[in-house]
Amino acid sequence: MGKPHEKLEAWRISMELAKAVYDLTSCFPAEERYGLSQQMRRAAVSIPSNIAEGSGRNHTKEYLQFIGISRGSLAELETQLKLAVMLGFVSAEHPAIALADSVGRLLTGLHKKWSNV
Repeated sequence: MGKPHEKLEAWRISMELAKAVYDLTSCFPAEERYGLSQQMRRAAVSIPSNIAEGSGRNHTKEYLQFIGISRGSLAELETQLKLAVMLGFVSAEHPAIALADSVGRLLTGLHKKWSNV
C-alpha cells in the first residue's frame, strides 16, 4: 500500500464494487454481453481509476475534478444497476448496490474535505 490512492477507503471499496459488478454481469444473458454488461463494467472501473488518477495530480483543483468524474461514473452505474434490477437480471439486494451506496458516501466525504482546503 505504497501509493497514495491505495490508502483511501473510497478507492478500496470502489475496487470491491468493480469486482462485484464483474461478478454480477457475468450472469447476464448472452445478448447483454456487449450492451448493459459492458456499460456497467466500464462505469465501475472508471470509479477507482479516477480516484487513483486524481490522487496522483499535483493540485487540489485537479484532484477534485477527478473525484467529480468518479461521482459521475457512480451515478451512471447506479442507474444501470437499477435498470438491471428492473429487467430481472439482478436482485435488489445484491451486494453491489450496498457497495455503490458506500462509495457514494465516501466520495461525497472526499469532495467535501478537499473543497474546504
